[in-house]
Amino acid sequence: MVPLERHPWYDHVRLKRVFVADGTRHQVVLVDARKLLACADRDNTDYVLKPVAEWHAGKVRGIREFLDPDNPRIPQMPYVTIWTRRAPGLLGWLGLQREGVVAFRNGQHRARYLAEAGARWFPVEVHEREAALLREMCGAPDDARTAIRPVTLNAGSV
Repeated sequence: MVPLERHPWYDHVRLKRVFVADGTRHQVVLVDARKLLACADRDNTDYVLKPVAEWHAGKVRGIREFLDPDNPRIPQMPYVTIWTRRAPGLLGWLGLQREGVVAFRNGQHRARYLAEAGARWFPVEVHEREAALLREMCGAPDDARTAIRPVTLNAGSV
């Protein structure tokens, strides 16, 4: 469960894992929403969304209804990939400074809407070989773990 600080319709959302089978080699990482979106805005290889304020009303309403915790279908957490590149400026040119770049495999609308609604942190799923880099570049502080509540679902619920 992810708390929302600036959302008049509901005060939290529920998200579930993308890869739930054993041996999927994916991990859940709790990320800082601002850091993640700053890294995502650097992606020049994939589609990067405009800010939520620039979405048409139907898109905003649709994602709000999709994320509604009263919806019996629990949405999946965003699924991302991350890499680094040289940072702009002299230190980057010299190869001394790098910056993170995030691409969404799924869930970019969810992530941007959650950030706009006041989620400071939320979980994303990433391949295990990229998890440490994602934590380093976009990880939430340790105290975020007390704000995000893991919930165990019944085996029969989806």
